[in-house]
Amino acid sequence: MDDANTFPVPVARLIIPNHKNEVLILRRAHSTHASGSWCLPGGKIDYGDTVEESAVRELEEETSLTCDSLKFLFYQDSLPPEPGTMHCINLYFKCTASGKIVLNSESSQFAWIGPEGVKNYEIAFRNDEALIKYWKDNGSI
Repeated sequence: MDDANTFPVPVARLIIPNHKNEVLILRRAHSTHASGSWCLPGGKIDYGDTVEESAVRELEEETSLTCDSLKFLFYQDSLPPEPGTMHCINLYFKCTASGKIVLNSESSQFAWIGPEGVKNYEIAFRNDEALIKYWKDNGSI
């Protein structure tokens, strides 16, 4: 096991609902972790950045969207699927954003999904469980 996988990694994840209560997900590309799977926008929290700064930066880097508001929702452990792999602590935020989506090289596609659409996507990092919790907490399912 290398040093990179001996401590949990904090990750900011953004739940960005539209007017239909659908949420933005991204298809990962060119990644050593879950390439081809879908996940919420976000990423690792950089040393020296606050969680909120990292969330805003990741959103802009990945989608070109501007974060208009950010509200912490909940956290979730994403335990290593097998020994020696990454253990993440996902910090979920509800975000309103503006602008036009322009993906960077980390993603190949984007989609807007509602509660019924989760089962149609291979969603990584337990983000599917977080989305179900989000919709349940908001009375959508």
